[in-house]
Amino acid sequence: MAEYAALMENEGRIHIVELKDEVVKHKGLGVLNIVTLLADIQIGEEVLVGQKYLTRMPTRLPELIAGMARRAQTISAKDAGSFITRLGVGSGDTVLEAGLGSGGLSLHLARVLGSSGHLVTAEPRTEHADVGLLNLVRAEKCFAEFPKHTHLEGMVEDVVPDLEFEAIILDMPVHRPAILACAPKLTFGGRIACYAPTTSQLEDCWKSCEEAGLVVEWAGELMERQWSPTSKGGMRPVNGPFGHTAFLLFAQKR
Repeated sequence: MAEYAALMENEGRIHIVELKDEVVKHKGLGVLNIVTLLADIQIGEEVLVGQKYLTRMPTRLPELIAGMARRAQTISAKDAGSFITRLGVGSGDTVLEAGLGSGGLSLHLARVLGSSGHLVTAEPRTEHADVGLLNLVRAEKCFAEFPKHTHLEGMVEDVVPDLEFEAIILDMPVHRPAILACAPKLTFGGRIACYAPTTSQLEDCWKSCEEAGLVVEWAGELMERQWSPTSKGGMRPVNGPFGHTAFLLFAQKR
């Protein structure tokens, strides 16, 4: 069974490397045998790779997120946390996520569903699914518990399985067909969440949920503002974007 290690550069960049006992090229690190390199390196210890000192880190969720393979834009931790809490996702639930993308949200879901949960993902773009599935394979080898995982190729409205879901999360350019197809698969009291980059998409999600017989509980945006120490003491906001990512909507089957 393959395993993975997390290596952190001084500035905080994380590399997730597969522990293969062979000489292969690792992006950003060069050509080397990771197993030989880390043979006597424990978590918290440093190793020299070329001219870089790297610290071996635990392969927990934050490290896997920071070092994940990426293609599609990923859902941020602040939005993922809201999905999990507002949907009430937990151990033993069956959750549908469409689309998979690079799998950033999937890693958060897998972490909380535990071995008794079931994560169903759908993605029509193979080039994105390949990356997302790689990140889920890494997580399965690193988490103490991992849910049953079923992946479906195609638009979710065309491939939604005949299952009952406690929660459904939809991240796609056009939500209406998916909402109408997936809403009947919700358990009573179950919830749908939509991730909508624009206000017009958010409005469409609201109207589509009402058309599907769902009750919209909340819609809006989450703002994130990072602070840091100043040179003369005290704290102030850091320069940069204010932290808007997308609009979220939550609706319940009642």
